[in-house]
Amino acid sequence: MLPPVPSPEDYGISPERGFLPSDLPLQCLSHPVYDRWERIMNNFQSLLLSKRLRAVIDKLPVIPAVHLETKAEWRRAYTVLTFLAHGYIWGGDKPSERLPPAITYPLLQVCEYLELPPVATYAGLVLWNWKPLFMSDSLALENLSVLTTFTGSLDEQWFYLISVAMEAKGGPTIPLMLDAIQAARDDDVEMVTKCLQSFAQSLDELGTLLVRMYESCDPHVFYHRIRPFLAGSKNMKDAGLPHGVFYDDGNRLTSRWRQYGGGSNAQSSMIQFFDVVLGVEHRPTGSKKDETSESEAEPGAAPKPRHNFIHEMRQYMPGPHRRFLQSVEAAANIRDFVDYNRSNRQLTVAYDACLAMLRALRDKHIQMVSRYIIVKSRESRSISRTRRESSPEPIPRGGTGIAGIRYGRPDETSAAQKKKKMRGTGGTALIPFLKQARDETGEPAIDAWARKLLMGGRRTEADAEIAFEDRVTRAENLDADEHQTVGMAGAWDLEDAGGGLCAY
Repeated sequence: MLPPVPSPEDYGISPERGFLPSDLPLQCLSHPVYDRWERIMNNFQSLLLSKRLRAVIDKLPVIPAVHLETKAEWRRAYTVLTFLAHGYIWGGDKPSERLPPAITYPLLQVCEYLELPPVATYAGLVLWNWKPLFMSDSLALENLSVLTTFTGSLDEQWFYLISVAMEAKGGPTIPLMLDAIQAARDDDVEMVTKCLQSFAQSLDELGTLLVRMYESCDPHVFYHRIRPFLAGSKNMKDAGLPHGVFYDDGNRLTSRWRQYGGGSNAQSSMIQFFDVVLGVEHRPTGSKKDETSESEAEPGAAPKPRHNFIHEMRQYMPGPHRRFLQSVEAAANIRDFVDYNRSNRQLTVAYDACLAMLRALRDKHIQMVSRYIIVKSRESRSISRTRRESSPEPIPRGGTGIAGIRYGRPDETSAAQKKKKMRGTGGTALIPFLKQARDETGEPAIDAWARKLLMGGRRTEADAEIAFEDRVTRAENLDADEHQTVGMAGAWDLEDAGGGLCAY
């Protein structure tokens, strides 16, 4: 028996807004017991700027989440507490390895209810962190505003709003493609074709929205001022969190060290929905389509677990969204239906067009990662080297704020350093991952010629930019630096999940 085609409403997903909540996110918690949190949020950027946030939070009493009632209140509490948590951890000259009970205790309660990890995620930063400027207008980019930011900058607001606008634009594609799944079950070729044609157009419009990031989000501001606050606590030894963060809930038996990835666009359920309905599969970075985990195992040993970053990011999605994707996976049939009806030229062209538009979206994202992360990392290392070579005095290590922490790896062997640098510094390990995800998008294409093009058969502008940056980095020999002053936004690579611009 075929699994039922899931209904978005059963998972709290809006047919109009998609993964954005159908009710507007709350701008303030109404119960007076939470006034202390909201008063801090009213002065959040000022407290961060003056480096007084930690002192204020340390004086807070533990306020349990028992007075939260509606889903909107739980979501607001999550956004508030995760902003406070990241501000506490990263809002000083050195990162704090401990999160106090005033934040930890209610945050763990809220996260248990929402089925989220106790760290800033895409849900808290984007999905539940916006408001319309005019209630009567649509949720277009020009009619959106952000509720909370770390820096108070227009750049940070724009960074979040691009994602909010994309979620709103992509929302109607969810019922559209669920209708396509049902139409495929009914053997309705005409209906499936129409759905795919409409879907391809929507994907193209999302790509147009994405590149509007350049209008009001400056790469320098993003790299040095915004991205550091989005960092997680996983693999962050070089940033000052060798064990992660100690979540102190006031109980010695339950308080413990935890490590989580940072908030990123890889946690968008919408992008993964696109992959699922089109039958796009992603593999661990560096593996080929026909490779199996058994081939990587030693004779007689159990197969090694295969790391799939995109699937891992589902653990950072709200529980209902995660279950919705699983239900769609069980029901997805579009690719098989198109393959079975490959003689219908109009149907196959519509399907391959969807893959082409999704691949183009990922290609634009690679180009954006290059400009916002790779280029800025290289520039930072180049400036750092120039300063060291021109100044007889050693560069001070402390007191420069979170964007200027100096990292070294004295405990690593020379071979280990070389191996790590071969993967690239300042986020360059993102590029092989993103390129593979992009090229995998073209693998399900029905037409052989289209499949060849979509799987990397032609060089794009993004490829050219990455190649240019690689040549410049090699020419300047920046990877030979023993120490790097690149800011926390650029001191780790993909596996370290630093946060910010990430994997579409």
